[in-house]
Amino acid sequence: MEIKTQVGIIGAGPAGLTLAHWLKKHGISSVILENRSREYVESRVRAGLLEQNTVDILKDLGLADRLLKEGQEHHGVYLNFDNQRIRVPFGKLTGDRNITIYGQQEIVKDMTDAWQEAGERLFFEAEAKKIIDIETSNPKIYYTFEGENHTLSCDFVAACDGFHGLGRKTMPKDSYGEYQVTYPFSWLGILANVAPSSEELIYAYHERGFALHSLRSNTVSRLYIQVENDAKVEDWPDERIWEELSVRLATEGWKLNSGPIFEKSITPMRSYFIDKMQYGRLFLTGDAAHIVPPTGGKGLNLAVADVKHLVDGLVDYYKNDSIKTLDNYSSQALKRNWRAQDFSNFMTTLFHKQDEHGSFQYQLQKAKFDYISISEAYKTTIAENYVGLPFESFEEILIGINERS
Repeated sequence: MEIKTQVGIIGAGPAGLTLAHWLKKHGISSVILENRSREYVESRVRAGLLEQNTVDILKDLGLADRLLKEGQEHHGVYLNFDNQRIRVPFGKLTGDRNITIYGQQEIVKDMTDAWQEAGERLFFEAEAKKIIDIETSNPKIYYTFEGENHTLSCDFVAACDGFHGLGRKTMPKDSYGEYQVTYPFSWLGILANVAPSSEELIYAYHERGFALHSLRSNTVSRLYIQVENDAKVEDWPDERIWEELSVRLATEGWKLNSGPIFEKSITPMRSYFIDKMQYGRLFLTGDAAHIVPPTGGKGLNLAVADVKHLVDGLVDYYKNDSIKTLDNYSSQALKRNWRAQDFSNFMTTLFHKQDEHGSFQYQLQKAKFDYISISEAYKTTIAENYVGLPFESFEEILIGINERS
């Protein structure tokens, strides 16, 4: 069977689904292929922090009804260093821009429901095997579905299929350069059936290592601790995890709630991305092109930002018969990606133990924290990056810099 559409999308995660809905709003057709089952995709626990940009986009697409009811808007973040705590107020410093906590899997459920209720085409357990003719006006995706071979013929291919997906593997190796950093520590993350101990997130440096208090709802807490790269989940029984979190997150007069842990996982900390996110009529978004350490909460939000730039290009092509904006897709997306990489690296190096307490590295970290404590300008920089720089002002600033240079 051969299906024809305007944009073939590989991957039914936040990037692929957002792209499909956004294109539909502009009257551009698409078909989504997802190699996993719907149950698997909707149960993957991933990011839960949404920038203001992301929330605004989902609202504009009519996909935020449940998000607005169940999501938790946060107006600041707590920063700990050696058990001393300060707060960075988002709205006050950014013109009332904030973040919202709402699980990635919930976003996927909402968008999948809306897509299928509208009668649009999304094939689960449809594995993309090969992408061909990306240098022509009619690329094709060969895929398997229900034990049979099929072809998706399209004008453009959007690979929203993650780090291990087919999209980047299809691009010629000499068409892009790679950047990657592996940090000398990992995160042990837990989900627990216990009410959050704080109304906002807490990032903490401690001589025993980093800790993060986050949440998923009023009854489910999400917490992390820094561990060695060779750490194993089985080495961390519940009692040890709660004890370590209590020590690392402690401040005077504050108490950590504990409860039954129902999920544990270890996440390596790394940065990776390529310097060209397109080749011919193949375009990469999200983890297919870049990975950031989760410290800054940028992964999902960067994927949605990529989609924004890709939609701009595709709308320009179909409405104005112009390829100019599509040709500039990589350069536009990478400007925000570099900003996010820098912020994620800043947050990672500030709050993770990298050397002995009292060392040169430690003193640099403490000096940064002390300056954040007294400087509204430094707090503003953190707040602006954390809630996400507005698309319009960010692009205007970059245009001005380019013109001056």
